[in-house]
Amino acid sequence: MKKSLTAGLFLSLFLILSCSKSDDFSIPDTVDPDPDAGVDVQDFMWKAMNFWYFWQADVENLSDAKFPNTEEGSVAYTQFLASESDPGKFFDEKLLFSEDRFSFFSDDYVELTQSLAGISKSNGLMFGLARQAQNNSELYGYVQYIVPNSNATTKNIKRGDLFTGVNGTTLTDQNYISLLFGESDTYTLNMASIADGNVEPNGVDIQLTKEVGLREDPIFLNEVIEIQNDKIGYLVYTGFTNEYDEELNNVFTRFKASGINELVLDLRYNPGGSVNTAVLLSSMIYGTNSKDVFLKALYNDKYQNILDDNDTELRQFFAEKTGKGTAINSLNLKKVYILTTSGTASASELVINGLKPYMDVIQIGETTRGKNEFSVTMVDDRGNNYIYNAERVSKINKNNKWAIQPLLGRNENAEGFSDFTDGLVPNEPLQEDLANLGVLGDLNEPYLAKAIELITGSSAKGIQKTELPIEILTSSKMFTPLKDNMYVTDPPIIW
Repeated sequence: MKKSLTAGLFLSLFLILSCSKSDDFSIPDTVDPDPDAGVDVQDFMWKAMNFWYFWQADVENLSDAKFPNTEEGSVAYTQFLASESDPGKFFDEKLLFSEDRFSFFSDDYVELTQSLAGISKSNGLMFGLARQAQNNSELYGYVQYIVPNSNATTKNIKRGDLFTGVNGTTLTDQNYISLLFGESDTYTLNMASIADGNVEPNGVDIQLTKEVGLREDPIFLNEVIEIQNDKIGYLVYTGFTNEYDEELNNVFTRFKASGINELVLDLRYNPGGSVNTAVLLSSMIYGTNSKDVFLKALYNDKYQNILDDNDTELRQFFAEKTGKGTAINSLNLKKVYILTTSGTASASELVINGLKPYMDVIQIGETTRGKNEFSVTMVDDRGNNYIYNAERVSKINKNNKWAIQPLLGRNENAEGFSDFTDGLVPNEPLQEDLANLGVLGDLNEPYLAKAIELITGSSAKGIQKTELPIEILTSSKMFTPLKDNMYVTDPPIIW
């Protein structure tokens, strides 16, 4: 019988590489480069990827046999690391598997780890970008929502507003990155309106400024809606940020006290985040039976063999308490309605997939992103197996601020399903309509209206034929350090 291991606060990465009782456990030594070669960043990246990367066996440059731990191997290894002076290009071009869509790097681990906590440099405008109907090379932006207490809240701009240019330059698929996500903290949006099925400039300009340290509370909206005999909880949740787990539990305390019998979970603009928060949210919805498996983690062949040799499998169960020990207030529902778009990814998809074996999950909207792998933040801290730990910042190589966020594995649900790289397909297809985006929380907003219709059986005013369906190209969240990442944090060492 296999042993099952779980972590209390975070999904564990289990290190069962030695039977030694020493507390100084580390990844087995590999070849080292010439210390005077100036390749510390590339050396850290290779060593971390060689052990942890999900596709390690598929990347020739990461092969255990490529650089033997000999003098000749050290020379060859040094030459390989020095073959690309830009660490970012080295990571992307020499270490990644061709099918990997999501691993990434950062040249500042402080910025990356703050992003995981919902802290960023931002003007608070969250938007999508899509192609113009009459000119595919030109783009338009549409406002999805605005972060409270941000610079954007002080300007005359709201959800559903459109723009086609920045600083007087029309947005295209060639310039939108530099115009919207470049080094300039202040830019002017050239606003627009719909005309004959196209988005055209309307002469209105709005200047926005990015501010350092903006905190986004992922609980954007939570309401109790009473219709006929139904009490419906509605939660717009924009990111799985574990710093807000207690606040999330408080929302469900309110829902439970209000006697809601239906729940609409809006994950349209949620690209992912903490795996553990996904477990907690799912427990708040379904239940706290700690014997029910929520997920099973699968790792690369190297690490999976170690697990198998130790007769160990990695499973995460529904939770009874938050990381701070607060009892979870579960609704114990048998059905949930989840709203999705192509921007719904990672931990959001984990919630949908993890709940399906236990309850009816009615997915409304678009097919999700299709990101079923998880990652971890890695830094140049060899003493902690390259895994970032906030309590060990002083141990990180002071000459190396780079971090990588490689994919480590995939999560199966209790039925063993994890194959959704093409996304999770909705039960009730629906596209956001440029001509009728609606107001979040309004009963006539098309997505919420559809959910209410399914719950009550009564047709809703907000559901009409989609006039201008949005074919989204990307969104502002894809240009934050977190992007659409699903991560685990602070893995313990278990012998």
